[in-house]
Amino acid sequence: MRRILIAIDGSDNALRAVRQVVSLAPELRAPPQLLLANVQPVVVSGGVRTFVNADQIDAWYRSEGEKALAGARDLLAAAGLAHEHHIVVGDPAETLARMARERGCDLIVIGTRGMSAIGNLLMGSVATKVLQLADAPVLLVR
Repeated sequence: MRRILIAIDGSDNALRAVRQVVSLAPELRAPPQLLLANVQPVVVSGGVRTFVNADQIDAWYRSEGEKALAGARDLLAAAGLAHEHHIVVGDPAETLARMARERGCDLIVIGTRGMSAIGNLLMGSVATKVLQLADAPVLLVR
């Protein structure tokens, strides 16, 4: 296992996923290449662009992404694990699956909310959708 994509949304569940990767890293033959991915959902409609320009919107996405990534980056730095991070805009599950495919990731790690099976059926989840779309194995961390 060489390249691992970790989905980061700023939640405690995402940090648990990072901690899981940190705990697995010593078991790997070589240090993994870690990619942190924060996917900002598209929140801007056409009418908003009348009042807010593209640079302001991009700055907001960047700011929100950096806030979400901060805890994960701190955990990896404390563990001495090098990583790169990406902030992208789009549908979270589709974007994560595409990123993993395009970057040749061997594993996707994503925190779950710990919903029951019925809750997932009724509400759906990013994790469930990633499972359906991804070509790489997906490790779900509760």
